[in-house]
Amino acid sequence: MRIGVCDDQKEIREMIMDKVKMLYPKEEVVPYQSGQEVLDALRLPDILFLDIQMPEMDGMETARKLRGRDRRVVIIFVTVTGDYVFQSFDVGAFHYLVKPFADRKFAEVLQNAVRKLKERTRESLDRERSLPSLMVTAKGKHFSIPLEDIVYAEVFNRKIILHTMEDDIEYYGKMKELERLAGEDFYRPHRAYLVNFNFIRKYDASTIYLKKGQAFIAKQNYRDFVKCYLRFHQKKGRG
Repeated sequence: MRIGVCDDQKEIREMIMDKVKMLYPKEEVVPYQSGQEVLDALRLPDILFLDIQMPEMDGMETARKLRGRDRRVVIIFVTVTGDYVFQSFDVGAFHYLVKPFADRKFAEVLQNAVRKLKERTRESLDRERSLPSLMVTAKGKHFSIPLEDIVYAEVFNRKIILHTMEDDIEYYGKMKELERLAGEDFYRPHRAYLVNFNFIRKYDASTIYLKKGQAFIAKQNYRDFVKCYLRFHQKKGRG
């Protein structure tokens, strides 16, 4: 577990780090002097104590940009005022500590954050174990591809090409069978394409723009696609 402490004041940063080390001496504790330093890190912390009132980039802006990169970081805001407490909900903050805070309160918040992190990790592992995968043979090799990793599939030269964010895999198969296996997170807007709703960036009446690549929409399928895509977002929002 990696616990980060981001505060532009050295004495505050070191004070919080000392408190963390007393509670979790075996865990890695990483200091950050600015929000930009957090965002530039190759490996993000699992839990982050984040000051709000910092020069250049404040904590709220840092949190918003951080959420664009990774929504799993457990953020605990640390500040001298309660003025930003409602804004903290917008970036999914776990807690909001107002300085000065008691050691007992700090320990309670951090221990709850660690429990939350462990719950998320267990849920993620359980989800990975339960996710269906697609077994394909391509160029003499066998691949097991989690369906959630497929950005979109397309038919080309009697083959199906599976596009993931890291790779493109060709195999002989039928799009109708893939569509049946893929389930409700996927939609077939055109006879030659099957798209994963989770990777859609935007769309218009003829094209779906994905995080990688794009797919065409047959004119007669557009209204149904929009209806299914909105239903997908409603269901995801309830989840």
